[in-house]
Amino acid sequence: MRRFFADTTPLRVPDFRRLWLAGIVTVIGANLTIFAVPVQLYALTQSSAYVGLSGLFALVPLIVFGLWGGAWADAMDRRLLLIIASIGLALASVLLWVQAALELNNVWVVLCLLSVQQAFFAINQPTRSAAIPRILPADQVAAANSLNITVMQFGAIVGPLLAGVLLRWVDLSTLYLIDAILCMAPIWATFRLAPIPAAVMEAVRSRWGFSAVLDGFRYLAGNQVVLMSFVVDLIAMILGMPRALFPQMAHESFGGPVDGGTTMALLASAMAVGAVAGGLFSGWLPRIRRQGLAVVLAIVVWGLAMIGFGVAAGFANGAAGPLLWIALTFLAVGGAADMVSSVFRNTILQLAATDEVRGRLQGVFTVVVAGGPRLADAVHGATAAAVGTTVAAAGGGALVVIGMVVCTLLVPAFIRYRVAGDDKDHKV
Repeated sequence: MRRFFADTTPLRVPDFRRLWLAGIVTVIGANLTIFAVPVQLYALTQSSAYVGLSGLFALVPLIVFGLWGGAWADAMDRRLLLIIASIGLALASVLLWVQAALELNNVWVVLCLLSVQQAFFAINQPTRSAAIPRILPADQVAAANSLNITVMQFGAIVGPLLAGVLLRWVDLSTLYLIDAILCMAPIWATFRLAPIPAAVMEAVRSRWGFSAVLDGFRYLAGNQVVLMSFVVDLIAMILGMPRALFPQMAHESFGGPVDGGTTMALLASAMAVGAVAGGLFSGWLPRIRRQGLAVVLAIVVWGLAMIGFGVAAGFANGAAGPLLWIALTFLAVGGAADMVSSVFRNTILQLAATDEVRGRLQGVFTVVVAGGPRLADAVHGATAAAVGTTVAAAGGGALVVIGMVVCTLLVPAFIRYRVAGDDKDHKV
């Protein structure tokens, strides 16, 4: 049975263990803010369109600083860049707390501060991911990705549930404050890291500029399998991620309060429940050789789960009953499928790229993984305003399934891809 449980071998390496342990508390704090921002926006406007607009305000800095942050991660000591990004995330959380504590009640202030926070997140994430292959041996990277994703999803469970409980006794500003305090943990962990200098130290000024970003895209354009791993994730997230609809569906479909509460917390954490369950029983993942096919099948399951969620919510008719639990089950299944897809896509990317461009490709990965759902927020928010939440959620899931069929037909090399080490391998 041990073969089916998560592989904890990477935790024997001190630098990775400190980062991982710090992540346990910080992802909880981060998810308090992820919960608080849409709830605050919906409470101020009672419109899913404004909640969806937050996706665009997060997307722009994610794109800009995700790409440049990846280039910086290839040009300087990744430990130092992680320290800068961690401090920036803490300051952004402090400012979000200040605006809520002062009761500014200004939608645009919240949106702009969200943009600042996402800019530092966009620098932090590719730098952290690019550092992992320097901290761990190659055969432990897949296990490390599974552990990291499990922690992130654990925070996505505990954060919203904790927020739903805390809001009975405190206001939104306290959620932002807790996040700011918990941001101290990654600052401590990154200060304890050993230096991770750039692999190639020649003084090339362009490595910091736009041409360095373009070099990363040129590398990506010549790597069909890695490129398709980005494309299929964009399809899955943009068309199939209905989280911008959660505040409205919690209120209208399942009868929850307009300002959040337990129903909203359950919807916000259900995907993460499935992802954590997938992570705990992820010991089988390193034995899968046809990783491209595994990604496609996982995303198809994701799309089918979102269809089920949208239909269940449509029949709920304003009452939190059995249909709420059916909807939550579909979200959990989708979360488990997304976890499987994420592990394989990230492992393909980390091991396919050389260290000189790994930061830039991880920057693109951050834009896709984090930016896709933000763009989905805008798409689903606008769609729900036009045709309703049921059509927006279920229709998006159907489009995901159709998109996977099209990708399979157009680029069969992706589903034929195997990990290295087999005579029949299709190497990246």
